[in-house]
This record gives sequence, structure tokens and C-alpha cells, in this order.
Amino acid sequence: EVQLVESGGGLVQAGGSLRLSCAASGFTFDDYDIGWFRRAPGKEREGVSYISSTDGSTYYADSVQGRFTISSDNAKNTVYLQMNSLKSEDTAVYYCAAARTHGLGYWSAVTKYDYWGQGTQVTVSS
Repeated sequence: EVQLVESGGGLVQAGGSLRLSCAASGFTFDDYDIGWFRRAPGKEREGVSYISSTDGSTYYADSVQGRFTISSDNAKNTVYLQMNSLKSEDTAVYYCAAARTHGLGYWSAVTKYDYWGQGTQVTVSS
């Protein structure tokens, strides 16, 4: 059974940090790229970050560039999202998703992804 399980969300004050984890199982981790998305109340799901399993290249939304860092531990089949200098506008449910390597579509396109986690809530208080 394919599973993506997010953890690490919570309540944090503005300016604080959180590290989200995405633990993958049930598929060959090296064959998939991982993206992080978020959905704030009343808004569409948006791409936050992405890491390629092929060459480790990363992408970030402009809104998080310089504050968030994505990384992967292939030995643990886990991808992390380190979030620093959090702002109230970062409040959202955060999801990780897996897309087959070399698949079509831009990294932030929801339709690119085959598997999704259930999400973890991040709340930033101002």
C-alpha cells in the first residue's frame, strides 16, 4: 500500500521555525520526485517546494524562497521541509506528494503527482 505520511506541523509564533517530514512507503522512493504543497483557508492548493530524485535539484515558490529548505534522506525514504522565519500567511495544511521521475508537467502542477499524503496543519500566530 502506497503511503505518504506528513508530520511535524503545529502552532508556532511568527518568526519561528518548524520542520515537516514526509515518510514514504509502498513504492520505490528513488523512482519518484517529491513535492510539498499547501492549502490555506479559502485558497487553492499551491506548490511550495520540490526535490528531484534524479539529481537533487530543488525548486521553491517565490513566497518561501530563502526561508524554506527541502531535503531528502533516501536511506529513510523521507523528505523534509525546514521552514524558518514563518509568517502568518504560511498558515495552511501542508501536503507532500510523489510524482514519477521524468514525468510530464511543471513541478507545481497538482496533476503531475500520483500520490498524496493526508496533510499536516501549520498555524503561525502573529
